[in-house]
Amino acid sequence: MSALEFDAVSVSYGKHRVVAEFTDRVESGEWLGVIGPNGAGKSSLLRAAAGLVRFEGDVRVGRESLAPISDAERAQQVAYVAQDPLIPDDMCVFDYVLLGRTPYVGYFGTESAHDRDVVVDVIERLRLGDFVTRMLGSMSGGERQRAVLARALAQQAPVLLLDEPTSALDIGHQQQALELVTELREHSGLTVVSAMHDLTLAGTYTDRLVLLDDGAVVANGAASEVLTADRLGEVFHVCVTVDVDPDDGAVIVVPRRGFPA
Repeated sequence: MSALEFDAVSVSYGKHRVVAEFTDRVESGEWLGVIGPNGAGKSSLLRAAAGLVRFEGDVRVGRESLAPISDAERAQQVAYVAQDPLIPDDMCVFDYVLLGRTPYVGYFGTESAHDRDVVVDVIERLRLGDFVTRMLGSMSGGERQRAVLARALAQQAPVLLLDEPTSALDIGHQQQALELVTELREHSGLTVVSAMHDLTLAGTYTDRLVLLDDGAVVANGAASEVLTADRLGEVFHVCVTVDVDPDDGAVIVVPRRGFPA
């Protein structure tokens, strides 16, 4: 698999810069969580890596710059799951996941037997075998989320970008989705970058966190180093207690009443 490198990536909308010269290297198989308050630049950073917004600097996968390659070639290197993906209610799961093979199908071409085999394999791995003919509009939020992940994984890209992958899910389906990403990462060696609002989930599932504020990096490191009560109070303007689970090292952020002085 391949590492993902950001080299002085900046994103601006008009005169407003929302990401300022972000530089990082996400190692092959690593899971980086990007956190920060609303408007910190999390989604814009991921959209830059996916080629969805203009940016300065460079993004590389396995030392190859993504800037000069076509959209189809980029999609073979980076799979992106949007915060609010377009999910057509009248499409069945198999056909929706098959859209993930689009980067490998030429103009006026059709999906090959190999493409369909990839889709079948991904559907089975994500435990969607009983849903292949179900219409997406008839499925629960957790089931639809699995279908969205399946479509992204059908691209067989070495890098997976997740923008708030659990924002529309209840706590049970949140855990299910993140456990699934963990399982797939361990199985396939995916390099994962996810923008996350829930700090406890971010501190539980990722290998490393980057905290953004106003487009700049405030902290970068292990969850226990980044998620401190003082730092979260300064950046998010909240009162919290931060605990570390002695069994697995998960960092748990608990809100408290009141506001920091």
